[in-house]
Amino acid sequence: MRQPLTRFLSFQFGNLKSKIQSLKRAGFLAIVVSLVGFVGPAGAQPSKVTRLGFLIATSPATEKSRLDSFLQGMRELGYVEGKNLVIEWRYAEGKFDRLPDLAVELVRLKVEVIVTTGPTSTHAAKEATSTIPIVMGLDIDPVGSGFVASLARPGGNITGLSNLAPEISGKRLELLKEIIPKLSRVAVLGTSTQPGTAQQLRETELAAGAFGVKLQYLDVLSTKDIETVFRAASKGHAQAVLVLGGLVLISHRRQVADLAVKSRLPASYVRPEYVEDGGLMSYAPSSNDLLRRAATYVDKILKGAKPADLPVEQPTKFELIINLKAVKQIGLTIPPNVLARADRVIR
Repeated sequence: MRQPLTRFLSFQFGNLKSKIQSLKRAGFLAIVVSLVGFVGPAGAQPSKVTRLGFLIATSPATEKSRLDSFLQGMRELGYVEGKNLVIEWRYAEGKFDRLPDLAVELVRLKVEVIVTTGPTSTHAAKEATSTIPIVMGLDIDPVGSGFVASLARPGGNITGLSNLAPEISGKRLELLKEIIPKLSRVAVLGTSTQPGTAQQLRETELAAGAFGVKLQYLDVLSTKDIETVFRAASKGHAQAVLVLGGLVLISHRRQVADLAVKSRLPASYVRPEYVEDGGLMSYAPSSNDLLRRAATYVDKILKGAKPADLPVEQPTKFELIINLKAVKQIGLTIPPNVLARADRVIR
């Protein structure tokens, strides 16, 4: 009896051992399949659907070029809108009092990151959340605006790009001086309530002193001020105009460019959109490049980096754009050496 029982127990133990080995193999394969599905093939797009919020003070038409650059940067990193990327676009359409509500709406939607395209929208996002990461597409003075503790160590939930370039005011005046050798009076248009305007004006004043140019600052707080400031510039015997940043000005850039041409005042602008809409000349950091680079911040944050530890970057690419049609309308002659330095000439 003992021998058959031994054979039986040995057979059952063999069966049990075989089943355990089969289960182990099945479990190992399941783990491998799971890992392969998680990691994906080299170069594959992130499998998780990412949900971003984009807060914009102006309109889709005003920001189109910048936003296309951001989307290009995201595609280069493997994020494709409509596939593994959902963006909640929120436009204030120039009605800046709408920004706080739009920012709160994005927070309510629990987006993973909020991207902004200027200090007014960044301020609204900052007021709405202290926990959701905020990436500035560009800001003239993020420290002065209270968004970050320092460029090197932001210290909070905000980081990104700054278009702060102290030398640019001097360069813009230098270009106007090359076009108008006897330049002595320049009207400066800006919006005093716009974050960064005070710093831009200080830098412009320093450059003006070096070039022996007198400045006439004209404040544009609303649409009705635009025609008024051009009349004031003409009465003040301005020979040229410098246009600083300002949401009222950029939202009505075609009117600004038209009035400058009609007043026969050579004007230098801070954004290429003015020149594309008929303005004379712009020299500024490439905002398209800054927005494309903003995508890298979003990617790093989605992969676990903290905004507090990501230094704010400054511009590395600058563009000079000249509109020859405006040149002719104003009755100017652009020196060949200035024209040769242009990154783009609009004919």
